[in-house]
Amino acid sequence: MKELVEVIAKALVENPDEVIVTEREEGNTIYIELKVAADDMGKVIGRQGRIAKAIRSVVKAAATHDDKKTVVDIIH
Repeated sequence: MKELVEVIAKALVENPDEVIVTEREEGNTIYIELKVAADDMGKVIGRQGRIAKAIRSVVKAAATHDDKKTVVDIIH
């Protein structure tokens, strides 16, 4: 999941070197934190959160294969 979020985020931002994705697993849940440069936050979140919602949907669909719940947090 980490690699998937990283590829998507790097394609969206202007500073792909500043994209940091961390992943931790607790029980049946995978927590993914996406950190981007402050200038790129708008590009990752999108208007009314549409891009962030799309990222979460793609990750959720990929995680159903593993029967895991995923939580994607976008932080700066």
